[in-house]
Amino acid sequence: MPDDELVVADTSPLLNLALIGRVDLLESQFQSIVCPEQVWAELVAGENGLDELRSIRKKGFLSVKPVAENDLFVEIGHELDRGEAATISYSIEHGADLTLLDEREGRRVARRHGLMVTGVIGILLRGAREEMVDLKSEIDALRGAGFWISDDLYADVLEAGEELSN
Repeated sequence: MPDDELVVADTSPLLNLALIGRVDLLESQFQSIVCPEQVWAELVAGENGLDELRSIRKKGFLSVKPVAENDLFVEIGHELDRGEAATISYSIEHGADLTLLDEREGRRVARRHGLMVTGVIGILLRGAREEMVDLKSEIDALRGAGFWISDDLYADVLEAGEELSN
């Protein structure tokens, strides 16, 4: 992505990539990532994956930004959790080029507001396209870390990965 593109991340893509030790994929695909303070608060409420996330924050790759709980935030917050509402609000207000979200409802709301969206699976598929990822082992690792993926989506992702390698 060009230097001036804004990528805003919700909790799930950051945390799940950290849990499987693949935060490097974010660094290889984007110049930088912004996460709202509300998302950072969700991340640090747990313990797992924090070392990698703190490391990319310390390097300046991940920046944490305040998000005002204005009318837009409140409106979106009626449908989603605080982290997702903050991510989508920030993305809308700052004209994000890409918003990283995993949850279906959050993606639906983001798209309703005209945002471009991808999630952890999209990041893994990009990594597979660049031959940085063994897709099956990374998807299996995600499942092992507690990321829910239906059997149908699992099969679809692996098939897409096969097509990328042919």
